Amino acid sequence: MSAHLRSSLFGVAIVFASLAITAPAPAQTLASLPQYAPQADQADDVAADELPAALRRQVVSYSANQQPGTIVIDTAHTYLYLVLGNGQAMRYGIGVGRQGFTWSGVETIRRKAEWPDWYPPAEMVARQPYLPRFMAGGPGNPLGARALYLGNTDYRIHGTNDPTTIGKHVSSGCIRLQNADVIDLYSRVGVGTKVVVLPNNAQASAGDNVTVDRSAGGPMTARIAVVPSAVASTHQTRGVY
Repeated sequence: MSAHLRSSLFGVAIVFASLAITAPAPAQTLASLPQYAPQADQADDVAADELPAALRRQVVSYSANQQPGTIVIDTAHTYLYLVLGNGQAMRYGIGVGRQGFTWSGVETIRRKAEWPDWYPPAEMVARQPYLPRFMAGGPGNPLGARALYLGNTDYRIHGTNDPTTIGKHVSSGCIRLQNADVIDLYSRVGVGTKVVVLPNNAQASAGDNVTVDRSAGGPMTARIAVVPSAVASTHQTRGVY
């Protein structure tokens, strides 16, 4: 290699090195900064083996005169059934309304939200003035990882940051699931899904036609026919979670 060629190549190398030193660093996006990074689904609820077996998500035998894809809430026994068809349903353990805050009837899912924000309704704030007027979605939010909003009510099917309440009558009328379970349910149903909420007693109220087989400690099969006209009169005080 000639001395002239070596000199030329050396000069080019110096120019590229200079550009590398002086070139601005790539701009950071908000998503690349830790405090603004997209939030992963945090569904680390109580370990499955810590829940009673009946409250763990599972496919069970279930025969109902409801179309596949319908959600049935068994308030009395704290189960949510997603009808699969062929005599089966996916069953989830749930938390339901405490005394004075249960309701029954038929609704549809109006909208869905991931890591929903929380706006306590006026009725709840009046009862508990210390509540915040707004809470951004996230692991500390009482609505948990997902929310399915029911009709024009303030009721929701949602997650919870307190999975120890699953299997209990503790809410203000909303239906709560473990975060992992509500994420699973959310992925299976869409807007417009029919939701049937059964009364909080062993047998349905007059006007409903329900026959329940309580084998294995719960209603494994049921024949359900809820009268839609009863919905308006069965809603009680609106809940928040």
